[in-house]
Amino acid sequence: MQQFIRRKTDDRRDQELYGGLIRLHILHHAGKGPVFGLWFIEELARHGYKLSPGTLYPLLHGLEGKGYLQSVIERSGKRSRRVYRATPLGCKVLAAAKGKVSELFGELLEDV
Repeated sequence: MQQFIRRKTDDRRDQELYGGLIRLHILHHAGKGPVFGLWFIEELARHGYKLSPGTLYPLLHGLEGKGYLQSVIERSGKRSRRVYRATPLGCKVLAAAKGKVSELFGELLEDV
């Protein structure tokens, strides 16, 4: 039981560490075209990030609140879902972040 509790705590700490990368990943895909929450959960899972809707949606709302994303509700028959796109500000911030991330990763990986 103690290992389970420790692992959950470790997961939470890891998630905090990777939070910036996840936000950049979201901006990257939202800059390419409209995307929605479940798609993000599946896409991030492909890269080893296990996010629940309770974790993802506050991230999306935070990015939207900062003006980096814009969302609209799209309807298809009886089904509707909120889709997200990067705003011009979000694209500008992502472009600046790419340079910083590239430099940082170059330094982190130079000994590998």
